[in-house]
Amino acid sequence: MNKVYVSYNNIVSALGFTSEFVVENIQNEISGLERIHDESILPNPFYSALISSEKLEEEFQKLDPKGAFTRLEKMMITSLHSVISDSKIEFNDRVGLIISTTKGNVDALDSENPFPPERAYLATLGNTIRDFFDFKNDAIIISNACVSGILAIAVAKRFIQQDTYDHVFVVSGDVVSPFILSGFNSFQALSGELCKPYDENRTGINIGEVSATALVTNSTNHLAPESVEIAGESSCNDANHISGPSRTGEGLYRSIQLALKQAKLKPSEIDYISAHGTATAFNDEMEAIAFNRSELQNVPLNSLKGYFGHTLGASGLLETIIGMHSLFNNTLYTSKGFETLGVSQPLNIIKSTQKNKSLHTFLKTASGFGGCNTAVIFKKNTL
Repeated sequence: MNKVYVSYNNIVSALGFTSEFVVENIQNEISGLERIHDESILPNPFYSALISSEKLEEEFQKLDPKGAFTRLEKMMITSLHSVISDSKIEFNDRVGLIISTTKGNVDALDSENPFPPERAYLATLGNTIRDFFDFKNDAIIISNACVSGILAIAVAKRFIQQDTYDHVFVVSGDVVSPFILSGFNSFQALSGELCKPYDENRTGINIGEVSATALVTNSTNHLAPESVEIAGESSCNDANHISGPSRTGEGLYRSIQLALKQAKLKPSEIDYISAHGTATAFNDEMEAIAFNRSELQNVPLNSLKGYFGHTLGASGLLETIIGMHSLFNNTLYTSKGFETLGVSQPLNIIKSTQKNKSLHTFLKTASGFGGCNTAVIFKKNTL
């Protein structure tokens, strides 16, 4: 099959509004997480990474919008516009649009929100983004819990290899809302401290918001310097529990095995793992088991949740983009918050930023509610 690449990209986040600026902050080990105490949302303090409303509005107004748009729509449109401009691809029926999100405009259901409840429909979100840019095809919505962002990359690859599209723009996003926070708080998964993925003293999740966009393409004429080839991908659902991961890591293990098989790579040929790493006891333990079953326990690994919190359906695409820049910069970024291993199986957690590494491949994994798991392997583009 023809090769498929992830190319031009953008991140809109608490750490900046370009991928390059965000990656620079990560290299300097700067986190976007801040302590928030708002009793109208939650009775206890929590940490979150929130996008500046003033900066978002400033950037969005540069696009000369017509009509009213939700916060998430502004985030997605701002991010997507950057990638469309950089790629210089003309829209026709061979150009697709995929939107990945866990909750979309869920805040439209809040009583004080100015938008009608129908704005919360995912199809409405898709139509809004499509119409803003005049895409010729309907938006495809991927909403599969917290694997949505990375699954969207895999689905875009499949559409291209099936000759449905030549190019697919993938935009991901989720916002922090009282609904999201109260949900995780009801699971007793929300931490009142900075999250510490894989650490023995971890106490749970921080929630953040972000929008991220990437171009997936079969064209070697539309490749950014940091572009990567999608070498292998797989998604497996172990149907273990509505919210709890498999104790044996079965779904993630199978996803990794199938991705390695498709990429025709051995575990020893993976240079870096961008893991899910939510800092909950069950998730981190499950991943450690799955990575050890896959003979990947010695591969350098990080979780980026210490910089953004868990950004739900956008996390997989966000972390893929940072992984792309990691390969391009030959740099491994520290897993912020990690000090002492707190899982039962060995892992090679990155404790400090390491430059001048020889990096050629990385594995991105994600897992989510309902038993979903996705693994995608990327290769550095050498064209």
